[in-house]
Amino acid sequence: MFLIRGGKVAWTYQIPRKDEQNGQESEFSDLHRLSNGDIVFAYKTGWRKIDQDGKTLYDYRCPKTENGWTECHSAQPIGPDKVLFMRNGTPARLFLYNLRTRQIEMEHVMRTKEPVDQKSVHGQFRNVRMTQAGTYLIAHMNLGKVIEYDKDWKAIWSCDAPSVWHATRLKNGNTLISGNQHGFVREINPKGEIVWEVKKGDLPGITINGVHQATRLANGHTVFCNWTAGVKQPDWPAIVQVIEVTPEKKVVWAFREWENPDLGPASCILLLDEPGSAENGDLQR
Repeated sequence: MFLIRGGKVAWTYQIPRKDEQNGQESEFSDLHRLSNGDIVFAYKTGWRKIDQDGKTLYDYRCPKTENGWTECHSAQPIGPDKVLFMRNGTPARLFLYNLRTRQIEMEHVMRTKEPVDQKSVHGQFRNVRMTQAGTYLIAHMNLGKVIEYDKDWKAIWSCDAPSVWHATRLKNGNTLISGNQHGFVREINPKGEIVWEVKKGDLPGITINGVHQATRLANGHTVFCNWTAGVKQPDWPAIVQVIEVTPEKKVVWAFREWENPDLGPASCILLLDEPGSAENGDLQR
């Protein structure tokens, strides 16, 4: 994890590639920096809250069940003291955890693609979100759908989204989604129609490989992370990791940084000069 200021690395935080407790591979899948500088992130084998100096404030480790290991690829701060997190597994479960009381306030078994077995766990979910209206906007990766649920878990909206990695509700009422290895960012209106899209082949000189987290900025631009899908590691330095585009799909800036510093494969990015706070759901990401 890198904090960049003025084009320079100002701070880093590193986790072991293999989890020290269970020997499973770890990877950053979600991150949020709160207004007080604390950071909440998911790392596949759990999620963690740290302060701005890197001190651990809380660490959740995904348990091993009778069916095998579980995974966590999504952890969203809800206010200053709560975290919404998804635990892929057999079955998958969504939790709302209160850090202050150390109590689970909500737990719900999630629908996933059948058959639900241990082989399907990794592909169940990446980023999921609670909206400012209190609904649950769930990117069902292996169902190929985004489904919004109300507080009673009634489905109130959905759209098709193959291998969807990330979904966020925009302030205009539309939904921004990313297509993982399908290489797209789409804005979907309440009718389920695509009203804006950037896809493979749209950006001259830049190859879109696999789109992970996408963010709509306050100025209307869109920033997205371009992962290394389908590319062998020796060829990673050819990949542009993060791209900002205008509504007209013109590239504002992009970076390809694989040495001095090596910023690695990018799944998440948070622009710290955007108005609003992560814990209040102000950021469209």
